[in-house]
Amino acid sequence: MAQTSGGAMLETSVGATAQAPGGTKQQTSAGATPQTAGGATPQTSAGALPETLVSVPGGSFRMGSDDRLAYPADGEGPVHEVRLRPFLIDRYAVSNDRFAAFVDATGYVTDAERWGWSFVFGGLLPDDFPPTHSVAEALWWRQVEGAQWRRPEGPHSDLAERGDHPVVQVSHNDAVAYCVWAGVRLPSEAEWEFAARGGLAGQPFPWGGELEPGGEHRMNVWQGEFPVRNTAADGYLGTAPVDAFPSNGYGLHNTTGNVWEWTADWFDPAWYRVSPAENPSGPSTGTHRVTRGGSYICHASYCRRYRVSARSANMPDDATGNIGFRVVAEIQKEVDGDVPDGSASSEQ
Repeated sequence: MAQTSGGAMLETSVGATAQAPGGTKQQTSAGATPQTAGGATPQTSAGALPETLVSVPGGSFRMGSDDRLAYPADGEGPVHEVRLRPFLIDRYAVSNDRFAAFVDATGYVTDAERWGWSFVFGGLLPDDFPPTHSVAEALWWRQVEGAQWRRPEGPHSDLAERGDHPVVQVSHNDAVAYCVWAGVRLPSEAEWEFAARGGLAGQPFPWGGELEPGGEHRMNVWQGEFPVRNTAADGYLGTAPVDAFPSNGYGLHNTTGNVWEWTADWFDPAWYRVSPAENPSGPSTGTHRVTRGGSYICHASYCRRYRVSARSANMPDDATGNIGFRVVAEIQKEVDGDVPDGSASSEQ
């Protein structure tokens, strides 16, 4: 993790980068094969696909947003027509319990474990936590020795009562390794947004146009004054269970808020201007991978990215306390290259 990008990690604009404080981490090569602690490539699990996968019909939708309050450096527009094949996607982000099963089966060691430290949101640290390095553009991100997926806030923390919360402190590399083992993959950015919208057209949230319809909290984000006071009016200071809050029209939970989610695509702020219309998979190369959905520390005062169209990005070996992932799989009966005519679903 030689550098951190502004988006999911710093919760600022994607265009702003900041040198990681403390020791320099050697970045892994893009596309490198994930390995276990012993140097062996994780083997695909013999088990069936997760029962929590649901079918998304595919078809056409208008991707992106021309929201005037969006961040220009994120490349959230222009809105453009996209057509997708049907696919399977998990109702939930991968939980701590599910990631633990992968690690137990393979002996995999995450990037954060190998680095020996990771970034933790300062508001989750004890008041008497000793001073540490922080990120210049976002002082709420603290470098914590020993922070990793089993101990998301550092050595003083654990996963007690959090088995059903989304795994965090996992890099893109770690997510890909899990997918290899589980026989699934990360979603493309287009697949992620199509599924996150839940069948609604042109709405900022999975449930419609209002952040808190009728005063009801529908996702886990920051309430109060960021970063000094979180009222936790939605019920959570940090992560929430993967099944918290009502699902969207496709049965997916927490596609906005809670944790950012890795996608398969490389990030390019100008990509939407040239993106293919059918089954786009992102640029062929890049330095950062796209993350989607926002997190529990998003707030309108500085990071209004808790919307289905919002984009951010991080380097493939970045790991923080607010990034996780969700998986997808192919529908086996689909003929490769066959794109549905969209009759199964109205324009999203």
